[in-house]
Amino acid sequence: MTKKIPSFSFPLMFCYFLTTLLLGCGEKGPKKEDAAISTAEEVEVTQSSGTDKKILFFGDSLTAGYGLEVSQAFPALIQQKIDSLDLDYTVINAGLSGETTASGKNRLEWVLTDDVDIVIIELGANDGLRGVPLTETEQNLKEMVNKVQSKLPEARIVLAGMMIPPNMGPEYTSKFEHIFPELAESENIELIPFLLEDVAGIPELNQGDGIHPTVKGQKIVAQNVWKVLGPML
Repeated sequence: MTKKIPSFSFPLMFCYFLTTLLLGCGEKGPKKEDAAISTAEEVEVTQSSGTDKKILFFGDSLTAGYGLEVSQAFPALIQQKIDSLDLDYTVINAGLSGETTASGKNRLEWVLTDDVDIVIIELGANDGLRGVPLTETEQNLKEMVNKVQSKLPEARIVLAGMMIPPNMGPEYTSKFEHIFPELAESENIELIPFLLEDVAGIPELNQGDGIHPTVKGQKIVAQNVWKVLGPML
């Protein structure tokens, strides 16, 4: 059963957060970002010996853990939680800085393997900040979901919800927000209502760029993910 996305107020720092997220996730940027991309391309975060079930996290710099060690990003924290509970799952981090739904749609098939049991899709923020037509973002996300369903019919899918500030106007902002719960409901997949709940817009939980979560912020993001993923395991 999917959950309806709740309403959140947008503090000033959150507007700054998402307005500048595109710069932090784009192809152009400081050498620090190049390192994050390189790390993300290694894909596999951790692996517990003897496990054969896999959870794929597919997203942008938020998933890749931009500015941090891979072991500090929320997918790795999910692996730690899984290991602490002696669950038989291995987490794969396929986050890539700068990813949009269009580029993600083209990259997804490269990381899908027959032994992936759960796929978490975390994309869309860069689309919203660029003003990509909503129908295009929705269609790209739908195609990614359908691609997973087609190639891995037994795999379970989780969609991570995202919000943007009202820069593009209230109508665009509202419709963007509702893409995620509506798609989750129509495709009968799980939904993380808002990936950055209790993190976005809070300075002490974000790095100096005001964009990406700190180590402490990543722990809260991991909790947001676990609320949905945990019961599935």
